[in-house]
Amino acid sequence: MAAGISVTDRAAARIKELLTAENRQGQGLRVKVVGGGCSGLQYKVDFDIPKGSDKIFEKDGAKVLVDMKSLLYLTGTELDYKEELMQSGFVFQNPNVKKACGCGASFTV
Repeated sequence: MAAGISVTDRAAARIKELLTAENRQGQGLRVKVVGGGCSGLQYKVDFDIPKGSDKIFEKDGAKVLVDMKSLLYLTGTELDYKEELMQSGFVFQNPNVKKACGCGASFTV
């Protein structure tokens, strides 16, 4: 199992596209695991500047920022971006998830 997060080409391209569109040079996509949702934990993504204690995963110039606490839940995760007719967004393939809720927004490890 990889120690960290892998970023697909699609996800890296979308991160760079969004950062450019919102004029957020020097920032990255912050991925956090927070309490909440039907199963207890959920993902939260936002743009942010890197902090000293962050682990930074980079692909083709796109940065994904993860705090050390969230990294415990995200080790081995693949971050992808899907664009479909009904829904578009970042998708997490997390091998640590034991159970997810029906809506797919929260999970248990």
